[in-house]
Amino acid sequence: MRDSRIKYFRSRLFEWFLLNRRDFPWRLKSNSNYRNVIAEILLQRTRAETVAKFYPKFIERFPTWYSLSASSTEEIGHFLKPIGLWRRRAESIKRLADEMYAKGGRFPRERKDIEQLPGIGQYIANSVLLFCFGIPQPLLDENMARVLERYFGPRKLADIRFDPYLQALAAAIVNCEKPRELNWAILDLAAKVCKIRSPHCLKCPVAGNCDYPTR
Repeated sequence: MRDSRIKYFRSRLFEWFLLNRRDFPWRLKSNSNYRNVIAEILLQRTRAETVAKFYPKFIERFPTWYSLSASSTEEIGHFLKPIGLWRRRAESIKRLADEMYAKGGRFPRERKDIEQLPGIGQYIANSVLLFCFGIPQPLLDENMARVLERYFGPRKLADIRFDPYLQALAAAIVNCEKPRELNWAILDLAAKVCKIRSPHCLKCPVAGNCDYPTR
């Protein structure tokens, strides 16, 4: 039963995404691994629209891991001020940049090795595997979790990183031919339709098979 629901969910999301996708500079096919990963780091705890206004200037000033590594934490922090949490972000990005420059800009392929890099947790490790190696991984944050839980049912644990049901579900859903596009489709649905409050259920592509309004 869950497999059929997943297939329906995927197909409807892909159809919706073709007409309703959000366009962001980090979604360009020509983007480097560096640009993809930096975007995901900046997007943590920050609205995509906020990062979109800031991202091009950041990439222009810091186009590579080397340019970040060669800069001071204070200089990086100055650029990060517009999106908040800048001190913590600057320190984390600087440490990661130093490590990545030492590695020639190449991420390790194994998750355990990726997560040993400075400032890399589960979400960014998933991003690295997805964007750098094409391995289907979910960009599972609270927004994606909201969509999946409303459609498939709630998780048991408060922290999404440790909930086995939600982790397995998210991994199964994005295990397809176009995992990055499906990730984006779910995140765009969360932002435009499946909102935290007053979701636009009548505009939802999967509303006909979703139990959320009745729960």
